[in-house]
Amino acid sequence: MRWLGLGAVLLAAGCGPTPAAEYGEELFRDAALSESQYNSFSCATCHATTATPPAGKVYVGLSLHNVASRPHWFGGYETRLLDAVNFCYTAFMRGVTPLTPEDPKSRALYEYLVSISPEAQAPAQPFTLVKNISDVPRGSASEGERVYEAACQDCHGEPHTGKGRLTELASILPEVANDYGTIFPGVPAGLVFIEKVRHGRFFGVGGNMPPYSQEALSDQELGALLEFLDL
Repeated sequence: MRWLGLGAVLLAAGCGPTPAAEYGEELFRDAALSESQYNSFSCATCHATTATPPAGKVYVGLSLHNVASRPHWFGGYETRLLDAVNFCYTAFMRGVTPLTPEDPKSRALYEYLVSISPEAQAPAQPFTLVKNISDVPRGSASEGERVYEAACQDCHGEPHTGKGRLTELASILPEVANDYGTIFPGVPAGLVFIEKVRHGRFFGVGGNMPPYSQEALSDQELGALLEFLDL
């Protein structure tokens, strides 16, 4: 269990009257973990904490069950757990200053992650990002509707209206595609959508959306989603 580095383990005594792990869980589920007024994400927005995610829910991030027991994270790109946390914290939650090992919030969050890591050692999870974007075969619209409800609706709200979306900064689907022709003339709207889903905020078209890996969302599911959205 590495927070600082190889062999380093933090022992948090707690924050005030609240046990550290309990306080860490509160932080995990609260967008206020990031001090940015523009952030609406919490850790729980993108990650399940059980070995099997809840039925009817597709998370953009992989499950954090046993996360503190893994040898590395993000497919080996991060070898310290705190660095993996800070990647999400700064890239998607708009945090300006990365969490430090001494920060009480950081220490409490670590204790919570340890509490959902019952195994002493756990294998790293695969994390496959699609580097080169290409079109995918379309699937059934009914399956795409299920995918939308499971993977998209929590952040983007209901199709066409955005009702119930996490933040007004989240685009309304599929209407956002109406702007694609102006921004990317000559590029099929479906291909732009795939780029956004697979590369998230790194595509550079506004927002702080995390990218969907192959493990989180298969090409088959993505094709069905495109059919449902008529893209």
